[in-house]
Amino acid sequence: MNTSTFTEYTVVDESSVAKIDDAAPPEKVCLIGCGFSTGYGAAVKTGKVKPGSTCVVFGLGGVGLSVIMGCKSAGASRIIGIDLNKDKFEKAMAVGATECISPKDSTKPISEVLSEMTGNNVGYTFEVIGHLETMIDALASCHMNYGTSVVVGVPPSAKMLTYDPMLLFTGRTWKGCVFGGLKSRDDVPKLVTEFLAKKFDLDQLITHVLPFKKISEGFELLNSGQSIRTVLTF
Repeated sequence: MNTSTFTEYTVVDESSVAKIDDAAPPEKVCLIGCGFSTGYGAAVKTGKVKPGSTCVVFGLGGVGLSVIMGCKSAGASRIIGIDLNKDKFEKAMAVGATECISPKDSTKPISEVLSEMTGNNVGYTFEVIGHLETMIDALASCHMNYGTSVVVGVPPSAKMLTYDPMLLFTGRTWKGCVFGGLKSRDDVPKLVTEFLAKKFDLDQLITHVLPFKKISEGFELLNSGQSIRTVLTF
């Protein structure tokens, strides 16, 4: 935790280490170190998605896809993915989204589009982009009385958010989460055990495997939107 190095051996405080099952393949469970856990936990731990509910996920990158996997695991009956890049829809559907839409396809505010699509029945929304505008859109898109909206995307630093307080006054719940609301030392080993029990499939998130010397190529794939997660091997 808070240590990111490429050394073969690292000395860290005991509290920063989580011991996992020896049988776990490092080239798969490395995703549990951050991205997957953040999204999956946002749905099952922070959002506490209930079976049969309708969920909406704003942003279909690696963490957004992990939110979808968490919603599916929690038993959501309808999971709507939202992204400007329609190339991401196929993968979102593969990991559990029931449908995907682009805000560009309508002149109406996305909250109105979702209300019409669902009969005003969105129980949970997740902002997994980190844009102030979409944080408010996500809040406005969940049910005005009992909806829960979770901020997962990292907001821009030193920026202030302005919103209509009526969005909260009517009964919505607005939550934030870091690392999916998980306690790393306790929950990382549990997630690894669940992975070994095939409760979720991390292969869906790994689009590229490269040798360590091609780390720059890995970042290019990420920045250009061609990859979800690239695993580097030594």
